Amino acid sequence: MSPSDFYQRYRQSLRQFLRFGLVGGLGALVNQVVLVLTNVVARDGLGVHANDILIDLPFTDYNVRNYHLYVMIAFLVANFSNFWFNRHWTFRSVRVAPAWREYGPFLLVGLGAQAIGLVLITALMHPDSPIGLPSDVFDNSSGLRNKLYWANLITIVCVTPINFVLNKLWTFRAVRSGRKRQAEVG
Repeated sequence: MSPSDFYQRYRQSLRQFLRFGLVGGLGALVNQVVLVLTNVVARDGLGVHANDILIDLPFTDYNVRNYHLYVMIAFLVANFSNFWFNRHWTFRSVRVAPAWREYGPFLLVGLGAQAIGLVLITALMHPDSPIGLPSDVFDNSSGLRNKLYWANLITIVCVTPINFVLNKLWTFRAVRSGRKRQAEVG
């Protein structure tokens, strides 16, 4: 590989990472809006609070709380939004591979990162966790002091690099192999 090829590849990866970051920023906004709406509707409309237990896991001291469900709903909406923008703008794979072939891996990568995110968000929300957000600061008295919203944003920032690398290497690999085939043919 010549130095100019290396530089060109580096520039392309950097451009993709920046685009991925912009799409991720939009996705974080979508995720946060859906999370807030889900939380507000559940709390004000149904009288259900984010920290209430949704499912008690038998034979353990653990449980699934409502905020885990809210975070998953927000993730699924943002994941589809991110897929659409990354497919059309970041990796430009629309003409290279059918959407259904890319969305499965994209969703799996997202779910893997989301699994890590659920562990992180649980640790950030738990009052006895060493990395738990302080309840005296995040007392849920307003949107800006809502522990769940901040834990969600922190989690998104932490799992984004994992998403980028895995999506670049696996999900949108058809883009690279399609361009490679075009170069070989052309």
